[in-house]
Amino acid sequence: MIDFRPILQINGLFLLILGVGMLFPALVDAAVGNPDWQVFAVTSGLVLFLGSLLFLSNSTKQKGLSIQQAFLLTVVTWIILPACGALPFIYSELSLSFTDAFFEAMSGITTTGSTVITGLDGAPPGLLLWRSILQWFGGVGIVVMGVAILPYLQVGGMQLFKVEAFDTMGSEIPRATQLSMVLSILYIAITLFCGISLWLAGMTPFEAVCHAFTTVATGGFSTSDGSVGYFDSMLIDYLISFFMVVGSLPFLLYLQMIRGETGILFQDSQVRMLLALFAVLIISLSLWLWLDGRYDMAQALRYTTFNVISVITGTGFSTTDYTLWGPVATPLFFFIMFIGGCTGSTSCGIKVFRFQVFFASTVTSLKRMLRPNGIYIPKFNGKPISSEVAGSVASYLFIFIVSFVVLTFGVTLTGVNFTTAASGVGTALANVGPGVGALIGPAGNFQNLPDVAKWFLTFAMLIGRLELFAVMVLFMPQFWRN
Repeated sequence: MIDFRPILQINGLFLLILGVGMLFPALVDAAVGNPDWQVFAVTSGLVLFLGSLLFLSNSTKQKGLSIQQAFLLTVVTWIILPACGALPFIYSELSLSFTDAFFEAMSGITTTGSTVITGLDGAPPGLLLWRSILQWFGGVGIVVMGVAILPYLQVGGMQLFKVEAFDTMGSEIPRATQLSMVLSILYIAITLFCGISLWLAGMTPFEAVCHAFTTVATGGFSTSDGSVGYFDSMLIDYLISFFMVVGSLPFLLYLQMIRGETGILFQDSQVRMLLALFAVLIISLSLWLWLDGRYDMAQALRYTTFNVISVITGTGFSTTDYTLWGPVATPLFFFIMFIGGCTGSTSCGIKVFRFQVFFASTVTSLKRMLRPNGIYIPKFNGKPISSEVAGSVASYLFIFIVSFVVLTFGVTLTGVNFTTAASGVGTALANVGPGVGALIGPAGNFQNLPDVAKWFLTFAMLIGRLELFAVMVLFMPQFWRN
């Protein structure tokens, strides 16, 4: 029998943090005289009470977590937090339905960036800040989960990134906790630097705080319906582009750089591949737009840099409707949104390392077919790739494709056209934000989708953010057996 007490106690701690986070929007709304401050104050009290109850009533002497408990903790946390985070959306002046509120909160906590809210320019500041805080919490949670938990669950090849100081899941939770604290401090420092930079570039302090939260988290919630395009500033575009890249690179490498290993970042094959991909796509698309006469070269470079980085990293900001750039742009942006950034970052998607592992394994298999007696070993970052990791990555890619097909079929059954359904599921699984097309593209949102379609997409956000396996394993009868 699985002992649920550690899971409930840890979730109680997370709810305490979430409840404290609700006090900041309450203060902001109170400062401007918006009555929603009462909503945030009451919901904060409820969440703090529930968190205290779970934390204090589930104490246990168990040291560490079992694999089953770690899987359950990962999934339960990403359900409880958006459920509680949705409360302000329901009871505020927006009066969102439970479906819309849960969709918005799940989009925030998974750093997806899809929204059902219109009229952001006139929305209460507390709600705008709360959306940004949800994404910021989700971003640091993803970094900690990707570094301290998922590698030990052997999810989709993540075991490649076990921290060498850790040996087993159970005995190393204290060390994982220490690492999480250090990563959280680094995350706060980068966010602070981003916010100050955006403020100096022309944003108001409030706008700078909100966008710093969602940029470093590669989340994509903005304070305006026009997203970052609202500011129409080249400096802001390039600053946010820079910090989106920062958020999409492995945070552990930043720690190693701080410790004196200055060249470690560019020695990582993930980082080199991602930066090369940015360069190739930005230069190619900029030349296309310039030769097509849509922009001059400076404008083309500015718009493609921002939007290509935003989509690949899964941030989801936009400065213009790139689906209007001609027949090349729409399919290009549809496919690149699946790529994602590096593991151990706030970024999302399939992740660069999986493409590298799959490619190396495939090339090795082809070589063995040509020369059966030869010895060929696939490598990643200069180290051999085990058959276990290669198989795990292949399984992940297969399940990703199957999930995409099944969920797209499910959304189309609700009456949504195929293009919208496919791009909606794709952007939800990859945690990007906007899809393609007029309805859910960068110039639209998800408000007009049927409720059933929104639940399909909410589930897609969850499994996409938790690397598929962490959720799917719960549906196996063997998981619940001793």
